[in-house]
This record gives sequence, structure tokens and C-alpha cells, in this order.
Amino acid sequence: MSNVVKIKALKFSNILHYEWEGELFHHTSDYLLVLCKPGRKLIHHTKNNIFTIDNTSLEYFPLKEWFTAAMEVEDGKVVSTYCNVAKPTIFNNKEIRFVDLDLYFIQEKNNQWTVVDEEEFELNSTKYGYQKELKVEAVKALERLKEEVGQGNFPFNDQIASLLKNQIS
Repeated sequence: MSNVVKIKALKFSNILHYEWEGELFHHTSDYLLVLCKPGRKLIHHTKNNIFTIDNTSLEYFPLKEWFTAAMEVEDGKVVSTYCNVAKPTIFNNKEIRFVDLDLYFIQEKNNQWTVVDEEEFELNSTKYGYQKELKVEAVKALERLKEEVGQGNFPFNDQIASLLKNQIS
């Protein structure tokens, strides 16, 4: 598989948090879409553990926006979404990197969207020394992400379903 990419989630400032692999199948000047298949290994450096992930996900990495989105797929449809507030993704040499800022906007199966880990954001902003500007940007990014989801903008709309039909068998 020549489109294999390594995805690395980092804690501020560039501390390796976790990593996994997927298949890059769509790349524009604005974003990357990566297909992650069941059975992939997630190396969790912070917990010093390796997990096997047994679902299919379509993962969205914008190159200019302050978030990522991992969409769990069942029967060709998105059934849950996990968004990280993060610094814009960097893509270089088949490696995707983003700095996770500890705020998450998620939609679990059959549930409403919710913000989680606001306490972790506050704790880690002290632990990792987030500058005031970074904290302000993270909170603004969460508000923009809520707007994107609420307005049904890509990738939170039917365009993803058509990509899924063409890419996931």
C-alpha cells in the first residue's frame, strides 16, 4: 500500500502522545483525508501501551484549521465523530502531525454533540505551559468547530457519504 501515512498526535510542545497509520486517499491544498482500517495499532506513548483499533474511520486533517475529525464508519455511514481542537496539521514526507490541545467536540452513536475534557484543557494548559494566546486560539477554534458542525459544512455533511461510497468497501 503506497499511500500509507503515519499519523502522530503531539502534546504541546511537540511531545509525542500517540501514533497510528492509515491510507491517504484524498489530499488537497486545504486538507487530507485518511482511511484507517480495522486492526490498526495505536501506539499510545503517554500511557506506554499499544491498542488495537477494530473500527473503520475516515479521518480529516485540515491544513489551515485548528481541529481534526475522526469519523467512525459502519456500513458506509458515519456513526460517530471525535474532533480534537488542535493546531493546524502539518504534512511532510508521508507523516501527518498535529498538536492536540485537549479540547474535544464529539458525537457518540445516537447522541448529541458535546464538548468534553474542558478540565483537562485547563490542567494541561498549566502542565505544558500554554501561552495565553494559544489558550485564546484553542477556545476560538472550539467555537468555530461548533459553527462548522452546526452549519453542516464539510466534512460534517453529505459530501462525506459520497466519498465513503467510493472509497470504503
